[in-house]
Amino acid sequence: MFRKLFQRSSNNVPSEEVITSPITGKVMAIEEVPDPVFSQKMLGDGVAILPAEGNVYAPIDGEVIQVFPTKHGIGLRGRQGIELLIHVGLDTVMMKGEGFNAHVEEGERVSAGQLLLSCNLSLIEERAKSTITTLTITNGEKVGLMDKYLNHQAVANETVILRLKEIKD
Repeated sequence: MFRKLFQRSSNNVPSEEVITSPITGKVMAIEEVPDPVFSQKMLGDGVAILPAEGNVYAPIDGEVIQVFPTKHGIGLRGRQGIELLIHVGLDTVMMKGEGFNAHVEEGERVSAGQLLLSCNLSLIEERAKSTITTLTITNGEKVGLMDKYLNHQAVANETVILRLKEIKD
């Protein structure tokens, strides 16, 4: 009985995941993205960034769970089970990988700040609908609260853009 009184329960320990910007640029609400797949949160809630440069970095420590064949998107799973999708540009799938380089592979462990993808923003501006990059939480049911830090310039690997709280097992 006393053991139960004084034993720590892992279910009651508040958990939090701090997510830095994966790319340098202006952070904006995902609802502002001119594509209903993102603006209507069909893939999940998150934020969007209008990039100023073409390098995409890991915003958290975790594992690469998907690299799109066209290299314009990457999925990560953090240590607490949160799954992120970083999607570079709108309609960039039509570029068939041209202008994109993946620097990681599926199954690889990554550290926050590690280079994931690089892309040619000029080519994306020329051939796709937009360079807007989205970061969505694809398993948002695990998140109790999501604080978004919007409408400012973010520096990749430095600026916090999301704070996820009350993460469920």
